Parts: sequence; structure tokens; C-alpha cells
Amino acid sequence: MNARLISRISAITLAAGALIGLGVPAQAAPDAEAAQAVLKKNDCGKCHSLDKDKKGPSLKKIAAKYKGKPDGEEKTIKNMTTGLKVKLDDGTEEEHKVIKLDPKKADEMAQIKNIAEYILTR
Repeated sequence: MNARLISRISAITLAAGALIGLGVPAQAAPDAEAAQAVLKKNDCGKCHSLDKDKKGPSLKKIAAKYKGKPDGEEKTIKNMTTGLKVKLDDGTEEEHKVIKLDPKKADEMAQIKNIAEYILTR
């Protein structure tokens, strides 16, 4: 190999290594303020708080359950949008209140995804 080719290969290798080392994030952080506003508007704080269990689990407990799982965001969204039966700490069951956003509308689905990402980063 000639010196010019070796020099180019070395430069490309160094650049690739630098990019890998930077750990470029896959997505931006969720908009916490927007997520908190929707959670407040939908009275989610009645049953959930950031770090303490209430009638339902804390957001930190939800995050621990789903964080890092391939379907974690999907399950979090499903729980917020479908009114599934949930089992409460006292053993009773009730329908989970549905967030008043329509997952069929792109802009509202983006808000729902933001809330799920917010929860999963707690």
C-alpha cells in the first residue's frame, strides 16, 4: 500500500472511532414541561406521583418496570390510551383513566410518545 492510502485509511478510522466514542444519542430528551402539563390536565397526579406510590405506582416504578425493554414505550402508551383494567395496591381492579389525546392524530400521538419517554426517563 502506498503512504497516501494508508494515511486516508488512518484518518477514516480515527474519525469513525471518535464518532463511536461520542455516543451520539438516538433521540432527543423528552419535553418534560409539555409532558407534565398533559399529565396535570388529565389529573394523572390523583393516582401517580414522581417517586411515591399513591393509588397507582410512582412514575419511577413504572420506568423501572419498562425502561430498556424493546416494548417498554409501547406498553406505557397502551396503558395511557386504552383504558385497561389495572390492579391497585389494595388488590382491587379498575379501568385506567385514558389520556385525552387521540393516538390516530399525528400531533397528538407525538404528545403521547413524549409522555411515555418522559415517564421512562424518570
